[in-house]
Amino acid sequence: MSNMKAVRIHNFGGLDTLSHDVVTVPRPTADEVLVRLTATSVNPVDYKMREGKFPPVKADNLPYILGRDVAGQVVAIGSDITLANVGDAIYAMPGFDRGTYAEYIVLKEEEFGAAPSRITLADAAAVPLAALTAWQGLFEHGKLEKGQRVLIHGGSGGVGHFAVQFAKAEGATVFATGSSDARNFLVGLGADRAIDYKAERFEEIANDIDLVLDLIGGETQERSWSILRRGGMIISSVEEPDAAKAHAAGALPGKRYTAHPSREDLTEIAALIDTDVVKVVIARCFDLDHVNEAQATLEKGGVQGKLLVTIGDRSA
Repeated sequence: MSNMKAVRIHNFGGLDTLSHDVVTVPRPTADEVLVRLTATSVNPVDYKMREGKFPPVKADNLPYILGRDVAGQVVAIGSDITLANVGDAIYAMPGFDRGTYAEYIVLKEEEFGAAPSRITLADAAAVPLAALTAWQGLFEHGKLEKGQRVLIHGGSGGVGHFAVQFAKAEGATVFATGSSDARNFLVGLGADRAIDYKAERFEEIANDIDLVLDLIGGETQERSWSILRRGGMIISSVEEPDAAKAHAAGALPGKRYTAHPSREDLTEIAALIDTDVVKVVIARCFDLDHVNEAQATLEKGGVQGKLLVTIGDRSA
């Protein structure tokens, strides 16, 4: 059987737990495709998994390949596959039973879609988890509609920079918090008002908000109840909104959510990228041998957009 490179953790901890291993290439079952990766990316969930702070990945899952994003080419298909052919360029977010810091991965049809054609296949790896998190938070859980007012906390990060663009494309009025360095970046993405979270209080700027997309949690979420209109909502990717506080504020019950694979959502997102409505911002690019450095960079904070990790040729 053939082998591949993969970056795994054998125990939980710091960056030194990232192990560059040689493992067996997975074989697709009847309802799977085998994909040769061109690139992946790093997300906060990667280092949370590495540290043992993400419940779906437990000690009995170790050793575990990290990574949540895929862009690559289909190299083999199972007998039941009807939506892909060998040679197709796809992008995907797999289930938590598989990771993407590797040269190959198997995927179910629901987990992948045709990669956007307007950008390189490698750059498409910056999209799936972050874009699905933004999309599902705004529309599946937040029910955002044209004409509504939304506040996005952490608007310049991987998820946030997609959320700002999706909300604007939907016709919402968009407020977004970020650092002073991110002001021009956020406005360029379409934010109607960029808020410097260090120098300004968002409570004094944003009001009658229909939806708060909370990508920060903690005190930031606590302070957000006061800006909601009656019937507004807080949806968070990091912390469950307090039901009693929602009731006291006259808000709808909020929720904490985790993005799930969705071929339908990826197809809609790809269409927005291909029509130049949404742009993919790559802050910096690493190769798989330096994924440790990529994680360290993300953990330091201040990244505008996404950090890419190439496994093949980024220019392809």
